[in-house]
Amino acid sequence: MQPLVVKTIEHAEGDYGLYTWPCAPQLAYLIHTRREFVKGKRVLELGAGTAVPGITAAKVGARLTTLTDRATSQRLTAALRQTCHLNRIPDSRVQILPLSWGVFSPQLLDLPPQDILLASDCFYDSADFEDILATVSYFMDKNRHCKFWTSYQERSSNRSLWALLQRWGLRCEIIPLESVHGSSLWVKLEGPGVSKLNSPHTLRLWEISKHC
Repeated sequence: MQPLVVKTIEHAEGDYGLYTWPCAPQLAYLIHTRREFVKGKRVLELGAGTAVPGITAAKVGARLTTLTDRATSQRLTAALRQTCHLNRIPDSRVQILPLSWGVFSPQLLDLPPQDILLASDCFYDSADFEDILATVSYFMDKNRHCKFWTSYQERSSNRSLWALLQRWGLRCEIIPLESVHGSSLWVKLEGPGVSKLNSPHTLRLWEISKHC
């Protein structure tokens, strides 16, 4: 089987949202190993940045992939459009939407129910944790079968999501990293100051869903 190639443009200077952190390829590998489940689904990526997971979902056959990032950053929106063009994703299969976590804008409220939510390394600043889970919970209330796949770089043992997950009626399953090591996905980075995709920190993969 030929490897799936995902290309992304990096502009590492000045905006961490345009840098491919090690969590992004790990989440993309998970999507690639679960591609049969992703086919035909509606997929939304939160805090897409360089959009490696979202583009992977589009390439393995998602019905429609919605890439979202900060509503205040036109630069991020422009970079997402460039990345879609670079990967030759047709406009009928992808849309780009400004979305700030915890803000229920008209654009968010107009979205149809989603099947899969994605986020790589969005749990960076603990001040954002509840806003992220509020947004996730909103989508899961629209579709109780919606799954949230997220990759997380553990930077401090003092940070925990468990209390917040309980508050929002969510449950978490830890996905072993070994389960994605057989993926034939190749992430190709382009642009100035590209990252090396290595990290001394512990990476985690989680599947979060709504309590029945």
